[in-house]
Amino acid sequence: MSEYTPLAPTPKMTRRQVLAALSAAGSLAAVPGATQAAACRPRAVSWRNWSGAQTCMPEARVAPATEDALADLVRSARMLRPVGSGHSFSGLVPTDGTLVSLGRLNGLLSHDAARQQAEFGAGTLLSRTGAPLKELGLALENMPDIDYQTLGGAMATSTHGTGIRLGSMSTQVAGLRLITANGDVLDCDAENNPAIFKAAQVSLGALGVISRYRLQCREAFRLHERSWIAKTEDLLDDIDNLVADNEHWEMQVVTHSDYAMAVALNSTEAAATTDGEEEDEGGNAYVALLQMMYKYGRDHPNARRRIMNLIASQIEFDDRVSESFTIFANVRNVRFNEMEYQVPAEAGPDCLREILAAIKKFNLPTWFPIEYRYVKGDDITLSQFQGRDSASISIHQYFELDYHEYFAAVEPIFWKYEGRPHWGKIHTLNARKLRDLYPHWDEFAAIRAELDPQGKFLNGHLRSVLGV
Repeated sequence: MSEYTPLAPTPKMTRRQVLAALSAAGSLAAVPGATQAAACRPRAVSWRNWSGAQTCMPEARVAPATEDALADLVRSARMLRPVGSGHSFSGLVPTDGTLVSLGRLNGLLSHDAARQQAEFGAGTLLSRTGAPLKELGLALENMPDIDYQTLGGAMATSTHGTGIRLGSMSTQVAGLRLITANGDVLDCDAENNPAIFKAAQVSLGALGVISRYRLQCREAFRLHERSWIAKTEDLLDDIDNLVADNEHWEMQVVTHSDYAMAVALNSTEAAATTDGEEEDEGGNAYVALLQMMYKYGRDHPNARRRIMNLIASQIEFDDRVSESFTIFANVRNVRFNEMEYQVPAEAGPDCLREILAAIKKFNLPTWFPIEYRYVKGDDITLSQFQGRDSASISIHQYFELDYHEYFAAVEPIFWKYEGRPHWGKIHTLNARKLRDLYPHWDEFAAIRAELDPQGKFLNGHLRSVLGV
């Protein structure tokens, strides 16, 4: 395969078609993730997460309809783990005790126009927050690039978007309601139970079950999305300007190529553009090409790289303008497993370069892009961004492929740069190593032990992570 036939120019594609195509990783068929049934009474039903890598057979799966019913359930349960949309890849959820869904505790509960705050049930999907907030003239200041998660799951794991002047989703929490192991109900904010509040903003579901969140919002706004293809090294060389000059900036590095897709989002007063996200032959052709490259290209990395570079260099994008919540979120309709670490912001470029060098050197098996973003530091007890601005680097593997070889080759690179793992993504660290990464680790441990001395909310994964 030292020679190849030049390809015809690829049809013009939208950003979302490219993201969906990249995430296909050689598969033409999008396989929907498992959905969480709303059980009204205890029953033994197996559970698996979105990627299918995490499974369990709990003794009961329950979805209380009221906070009183939730408190009664928590009080009487032997062991209990909360579950959202199952979009975490780590072992946070699996239990042989009771699995409780907050899916029926959802929706907008109240709002304070003067403070620009809104309260939602913890079972509310992120995708169901934008429209009701827009009706109030409000919006979340930042959101992650997918909105399948529930508020409870997103906050518990410090889910985030991108923007060096913007914190994770957990920094937008102005107050919350926590159901403790003995069924007590604690309303927590900066003035009421402040230490518990700081710990519960990123709780891993280990302090109790949070039933509602009060969110600090801002006025509703539109975003202008500009996407372009450039060489990864060129973007890294100019990264300080790109990050400083845009409210939100990220790049999706196309593995086994020299290119990346850069995305800049900035607030605007311009009129909304036509969506134009319908499927076309360009998107299907690109997915078909990825299927071919995955199947035949691994044994010919040099030729594969030339072809990928040729394809990437010909892709163009239309700018888009729309409401913030429609621009933030992207379609992720093909399943994968994910590892993500946060490294100090200044170390991000070198860490990414080393990861890309390892992928090339060892011809690591992956087609998914590497997601590279920035997040502002915060003062939340167990936040991955506690005390430092961070570069967030995510690697992905198609769900039908074994991720262990790829992730095992990359994870030590994260450690070299003092990376902290995303709580909801795959990692291999335990409390012995994690404790050194978090200045307030012992504070969280003390609060957890006080609120749940019997370990009702722990599973095997959390016992290892928290050192219980």
